[in-house]
Amino acid sequence: MSRSDQEALTIARYISSFLCEYAPSLLTNSENTMRGYEIALTLYIGFLEDFCNIKPSEFSKSCFEQKKIEEWIKWLSTERRCSPETCNNRLSSIRTFIRYLASRDAKYYYLNSEATNVLPLKTTKKKINGLTRNAVSAILAEPDQHTKTGIRDLTFLTILYGTAARLDEILSIKNERLMLDSKKPYVNIVGKGDKARTLYLPPKAIAHLRQYIHIFHGEDPDPDAYLFYSRNSGVKSKMSQGAIRKMLKKYAISAHEKCSDVPLDLHAHQFRHAKATHWLEDGINIIQISFLLGHEQLNTTMRYLDITIEQEIAALSTLEEERHKYIKPKWNPQKDSLSAMCNLKKLKN
Repeated sequence: MSRSDQEALTIARYISSFLCEYAPSLLTNSENTMRGYEIALTLYIGFLEDFCNIKPSEFSKSCFEQKKIEEWIKWLSTERRCSPETCNNRLSSIRTFIRYLASRDAKYYYLNSEATNVLPLKTTKKKINGLTRNAVSAILAEPDQHTKTGIRDLTFLTILYGTAARLDEILSIKNERLMLDSKKPYVNIVGKGDKARTLYLPPKAIAHLRQYIHIFHGEDPDPDAYLFYSRNSGVKSKMSQGAIRKMLKKYAISAHEKCSDVPLDLHAHQFRHAKATHWLEDGINIIQISFLLGHEQLNTTMRYLDITIEQEIAALSTLEEERHKYIKPKWNPQKDSLSAMCNLKKLKN
């Protein structure tokens, strides 16, 4: 096997291990983020294969240098007509993969600087138009408290808004992390990078939680059970993000009829953004908000509160519109196409 063939197979292996092992285990639990990584790599490899005519034997570290990434961004913008926000989202995913690649072998380290030097496209900032307080109230009024499903949904929505935690952080809560009998009841949240933080619970959330736990977990809850679990798979499997999307869509439609502030394309992340904005409006210190959101850097919080809901919805919607299928955890050196060798879907023109 020639040196060029060996390098091509090595990079293909790293793509597969990044998508199937590293990213889902160490980077994120978010389905949207994982889908974003896969889509970006599929588009990038498809660009190399179909528009740069890169053969498997020619697949090398030079394919991830600054000039090639910039050509790809231009192709996304002009040929695929992606918005600047989407192009920047894709660029961020490729940068994440290249950082992973650089961490695995020193000969790829220079690629990290190459990717960093690629400038994101300019975007137009718009006035923040998040969930208003009236919209949140209207949504929380929708679940039917005479049904078990309604009790579960209201409890979930109350926790989602009340803590401003990320969706997967809420879905990953186990009973043992809830301290409802403490003088100041709280929940231990495990966020990105397995970093834990403590969030105190508002009185309304505590009341809903006690009722919900009594109905869904009984008098003696299993400490290792997920608080919000899958009805199909049992208490040891957390409720899916897909189920949450269906729930929000249902309540958005009915709540919008009573309050026009409620967006029909309601997404769980809007509750997090809304709560952060409302905290700021209530005079809570930006440093405390940064801690509550689980941001490592204060600058992240500053940027977060300045982005628009429209931009965020557009980016997430773009990811969800593209069909998702997880990559099989292996690469195939026998296939003669670059996409096949990397075990990625063939790019559709």
